[in-house]
Amino acid sequence: MTPSRQILSEAQRRSIALSTARINLWEGAIRSGKTIGSLIRWVHYVSREAPRSGILFMVGQTKDTINRNVLQPLMDPAVFGPIAAHVHYTQGADTCVIFGRTVHLVGAKDVKAFGRIRGATSAGAYVDEATLLPANFLTELLGRMSLKGAKLFATTNPDSPAHWLKREFIDRARDLNMRVFSFTLDDNPSLDPAYVKAIKAEHTGLWHRRLIQGHWVAAEGVIYEAWNPDLHVTADIPRIDTWLSVGLDYGTTNPLDASLIGLGTGADGVRRLYVTDEWRHDPKVARRRLTDVEHSTNVREWLQQTPRFDGTTEKGVSPRFIVVDPSAASFIQQLNHDRVGNIAPAKNDVVPGIRTVSSLLAADRLRVHPSCAPLIDEMSSYSWDDKATEKGEDKPLKVADHAVDGLRYGIHTTEPLWRGQIGRLTDAAA
Repeated sequence: MTPSRQILSEAQRRSIALSTARINLWEGAIRSGKTIGSLIRWVHYVSREAPRSGILFMVGQTKDTINRNVLQPLMDPAVFGPIAAHVHYTQGADTCVIFGRTVHLVGAKDVKAFGRIRGATSAGAYVDEATLLPANFLTELLGRMSLKGAKLFATTNPDSPAHWLKREFIDRARDLNMRVFSFTLDDNPSLDPAYVKAIKAEHTGLWHRRLIQGHWVAAEGVIYEAWNPDLHVTADIPRIDTWLSVGLDYGTTNPLDASLIGLGTGADGVRRLYVTDEWRHDPKVARRRLTDVEHSTNVREWLQQTPRFDGTTEKGVSPRFIVVDPSAASFIQQLNHDRVGNIAPAKNDVVPGIRTVSSLLAADRLRVHPSCAPLIDEMSSYSWDDKATEKGEDKPLKVADHAVDGLRYGIHTTEPLWRGQIGRLTDAAA
């Protein structure tokens, strides 16, 4: 069963034909075509092979990610041709229908997901981005697949070589009833060569090795490997036409750090994000802790005094959002009480946020004013935690990270506002 409008690569055709094991995994580079191949196989399985009794599952971090990464492409006639007419889903529903079969959607972001499948007898499952699931969830899901002929189909981008999926499944594939299909960018015939060239340039270091080359490699060393002060630090701030956000990392015993982020077009004609100013209160330096009221007052006064970069000498900026870590509940309440801008809780998914900032740096779409000294210092020293890496986890060291955290909040949370305006940057779609 092949979508009439989808040209398949040899790697995709091979994976579709040979994915007959109990466990079938598509892994490799982003945008490499593995999702298309796996979905064609899944639809064929659901419509023609799956045991008629038992429950079918589709699993992802959340129902929203399942919808975005899997169901929306399946329901798009431009991608899947006539197949799309046989896939039905209502936004927010717990099930979808594929060729008349009801498929249950399971968000497996945390350990609570176990309760959503326990007690069920499964006829098969599709798993989107398997590395993002809790460590034992896949084992539990496989334990539910007791019907004869039940199969699991999964996709993933590479992660740490110590990740549970690599150690407990991929490295043991020969001992399990499992087949693994590896993909590179060259395995996706639908990609524009100019896009392939751009996407390779926009990833450096760890992300290039994992997401472009498809290697399972450990996070080590400095996080922002593309950071180059000679390039990314500049006093030549152009006219800022959109003040996007203040990314604010809140602290009481630790520093409170806020970065002001705007969007403008440089002298070279390139649209970029610019960090034009930074506010910081470090209680260890000042030898005084501030209350939420005092922090709120300081942030408000800082925004009233910061340069506008609009061709005048006027001061005072009103960014579209003040983005704050959602754990800082009391401070958010104080900012709202004082009407300090439009407060937005930060998207605090650390590694995706780091990837977003890294891609901007690699593509030279982010620059910082030299007055932002704490941020500049932290960009050069922000590093991965070796002890977490040994456990298969990507985590930064929690040392000198207040400015970089605030930057990540302000950029990653507002990505929908700037993504389409700064030139081609890749996304996380598989």
